[in-house]
Amino acid sequence: MPTFEQIKAVMQKHTVGIAGAGGLGSNIAMALTRVGIGKLIIADFDVVSESNLNRQFYFRDQLNRKKVEALKENLHRINPDVDIEIHDITLDKDNLLPLFSSVDVMVEAFDKAEMKELIIELFQSEKPNIPLVAGNGMAGWGESNRMRAQKFGNLYICGDCETEISPSMPPMSPRVGICASMQANVVMSILLENQFGNEFNFEP
Repeated sequence: MPTFEQIKAVMQKHTVGIAGAGGLGSNIAMALTRVGIGKLIIADFDVVSESNLNRQFYFRDQLNRKKVEALKENLHRINPDVDIEIHDITLDKDNLLPLFSSVDVMVEAFDKAEMKELIIELFQSEKPNIPLVAGNGMAGWGESNRMRAQKFGNLYICGDCETEISPSMPPMSPRVGICASMQANVVMSILLENQFGNEFNFEP
């Protein structure tokens, strides 16, 4: 098995894109920063609100700040050497692909179902060779064993693919964190597979 220094040496060579800097995106970025990713490209239009603090990688003194700016600051407190490119922008079908044209792996971390569908459709049709790691089904609490990672060609989906966010099923830190960690773990598995030969065991 490789050492952590050998793992970081490989991770530092790669660029990962993250669309969305909320509960999934901010925690995925944090996990990838801790394992030595070389560059992150992060896009989000929102600001930090008090309701975000139950599950997102932000702090009370960052309320009302742009998420991408606050997240970059937090990530650099972990690793000042990671290259972080941020975009304070509302992503759409016209700007999404150009913003993330240089990534080795793309991560979907949107809140809205229509945006999840958009990025999947765009990457499957226009960038089929770029792996896309998406999250689906992480609302509520409990039932950790229902969370899984599935592979469909170059599309990877993490979560239980069932529990949708609603007033009676809110997004909470434990399950959102599990999904985010699974997505970061899948990204690592993709980037390290050719170097170390450990293929991730995805469920059918």
